Amino acid sequence: MLPIHFAPLQGFTESAYRLAHSKFAPGIHTYYTPFLRLEKGEVRAKDLRDLQAEHPYHLVPQIIVRDVEEFNHLTKTVTELGFKEIDINMGCPYPMQTKSGRGSGILPHPEKVREILDAINKLSPSSQAACESPKFSIKMRLGLNSPDECLQLLPLLNDAPLAHITLHPRVGIQQYKGALDFETFDKFYSECKHPLIFNGDITDIKQMNYIESRYPQLAGIMIGRGLLANPVLAAQYAGLPCGTATETLLKIHADVAADYARRLQGNAQILDKIRPFWTYADLPKKTRKKIEKSRTFEEYLEAVNELA
Repeated sequence: MLPIHFAPLQGFTESAYRLAHSKFAPGIHTYYTPFLRLEKGEVRAKDLRDLQAEHPYHLVPQIIVRDVEEFNHLTKTVTELGFKEIDINMGCPYPMQTKSGRGSGILPHPEKVREILDAINKLSPSSQAACESPKFSIKMRLGLNSPDECLQLLPLLNDAPLAHITLHPRVGIQQYKGALDFETFDKFYSECKHPLIFNGDITDIKQMNYIESRYPQLAGIMIGRGLLANPVLAAQYAGLPCGTATETLLKIHADVAADYARRLQGNAQILDKIRPFWTYADLPKKTRKKIEKSRTFEEYLEAVNELA
């Protein structure tokens, strides 16, 4: 069985969700935070609070940067909070990030990737300045515009001291549409010197078994949307005791909703935050409509309780 990593998703896998998921759905090797980024030269306070929340599970902060200066700033912030592992987002496909050269937007710029990898090398255990340095990993796409971008970067990546690479076999401009490019993934897999984790469109055990058999040297599988739809997918894959997907969704939802109700004020704030919980779940159309049309928290909970 391959280790299962829970991919970070902005607006979904915040601390309240991660804590509830780890409580009710076993089988996750590592959780990753939604990416930390700089705004006006500083990390957002809400992101720092999320990072410092209770986490009785293996948690790795993810950062997104456009240059080595942002990398140094965010690395310093994260390590000062005591974290020993950092994941670098070179895969985000959303234009708001890619247009600024972050996420998959950095992949067409090997000189910027090289500077970041050089900075990682200076912090590596072989460096005298690295007594407390973290381990670094990278989550990436095949490229922003062309799948060849990842292959052009591979010699640089192979020479860097990375814990692992997670690769999603699409280019950034595809976002989450279109077919996965297994041909390019195969080439990267065969030449990558680091442990490699597969990420992309995993929604059931059949797919997980296929990926495991196709890539026998794979180091793990990372799943995001598939776990939001079926939170016990990792447990089912590992043969661990667990409830049904719906039962577990309701348990996780109860904890997350209670957390938001405690921290937020007013129906609008709470509903705006909690409604997306069901985005990827397979709900009856009638129930989904009621959830979307609810105007008070009570109406919303009444609609959700139809699933019980």
